[in-house]
Amino acid sequence: MITQAVKSAAIGSDFKILKDIHEESKNIAIYQRSTQTLNQELEQLMDYDIEFRSKGSVSEIIQALQNYFDIDELTVPVFFEDVINLLKKFEELTKANSFRIFLAVVDSNMCRRFHTDINYLRLLCTYVGQGTLWLPDTAVDWKAYTAHVGNEQIVKDKELIQQVDAGDVTILKGALYPNAKPIMHRSPSIEETAEERLLLRIDINQSLDNLS
Repeated sequence: MITQAVKSAAIGSDFKILKDIHEESKNIAIYQRSTQTLNQELEQLMDYDIEFRSKGSVSEIIQALQNYFDIDELTVPVFFEDVINLLKKFEELTKANSFRIFLAVVDSNMCRRFHTDINYLRLLCTYVGQGTLWLPDTAVDWKAYTAHVGNEQIVKDKELIQQVDAGDVTILKGALYPNAKPIMHRSPSIEETAEERLLLRIDINQSLDNLS
């Protein structure tokens, strides 16, 4: 849940808001949306031990997805098309031609510490469960972060911690984006409560020199 307006964040209910990630002043873009039409299929998916990883061109990943989801008991055409659509939109946004994708039901805290990614741009969508936590630039003690201390020292004010809602599409700016201040974020704590998340993550799979 976004608790306040943040200058470094582009947030809106139109998919076009994600393009604002390329603005110098923005390091996170969030497309807020309803995924109600996916609810029935998401319930099915949570009954399976989903863990899909692939890399390559969009067409290669789509083929790999089709092969992976070729399960007689699992019919999720709307979800499948949603993932493909997000992959294609990310291709348009980044102008890249090779990607890495991770789609899984996870039950661990994954990245516990607030951190920045050493990448260009990353797409995240938590279809089920708690979304990614992130910090406005004003809430970050960068000296504490570079000193490799914990979240208690990194976060200046806990009240400023923001969280993406389930279903929303998020683009995170990483340290490799030219002239960028990358977004500070971490995974939600779910191990303690035995929660699960259905998480989609897409990164580019090439050097910045090869971006068109």
